[in-house]
Amino acid sequence: MSGVRDWVAARIERWLLTFKSQHDLSQPQVDQKTPSEAKLLLHLGCGISTMADIPVPGFDLSSWRELRLDADASVKPDMVCSMTDMVAVESGVADAIFSSHGIEHLYWHDVPKALKEFFRVLDDQGFAVITCPDLQAAAAMIAEDRMFDTAYESAAGSITPFDILYSYRPFVERNPQWMSHHCGFTLSTLFSVLKDAGFPSVAGFRRPAAYDLWVLASKSKRSEDEMRELISRYLIQTT
Repeated sequence: MSGVRDWVAARIERWLLTFKSQHDLSQPQVDQKTPSEAKLLLHLGCGISTMADIPVPGFDLSSWRELRLDADASVKPDMVCSMTDMVAVESGVADAIFSSHGIEHLYWHDVPKALKEFFRVLDDQGFAVITCPDLQAAAAMIAEDRMFDTAYESAAGSITPFDILYSYRPFVERNPQWMSHHCGFTLSTLFSVLKDAGFPSVAGFRRPAAYDLWVLASKSKRSEDEMRELISRYLIQTT
């Protein structure tokens, strides 16, 4: 069996190297898990980011193999596809999913499709980490008629409640197809859609000062202690 696993790993590695050198957008099948010593992370809606940019301790380069997926070919992902239809990804292949500020770019009717795909491609013991804007925090400023006041400073510039709702205006101006927001979440609604998609154990928190949500959803039922352990490693640490 180790020979088969090694062959599969080599095949995936050859494909990734070929893609990166030639930018060939034809889609091979990801049809086997990577070797046990290198768990597979699907980085969904990755943009220009890589695993090295993920600000959590658990996804370290020594024990995870990253596969970057995005619908926007211009960001040069390893695989070009929508998170609503990951046809080239075999069921149960991923040990984890990381999605940062991606699901709010979907239309609401596509959110269940995407989350069911998340569930499908995960291993039975796999989990998904999702972070996205916190509309409840933005709404508090909007209720005070502060739509265009600065909520926080980012590397790209000052972010307002309008930007949190609809996406950062300069990004949308440059790339409206991929950068616009089409839906949004509070913590309770994000929990709800994940549970509706089949995830039995869901936990996470708001960071009101950062205007974002962080949630971990497990494909298998886990105890509170098990979820706390995963959260300590795979969600951003709060102060």
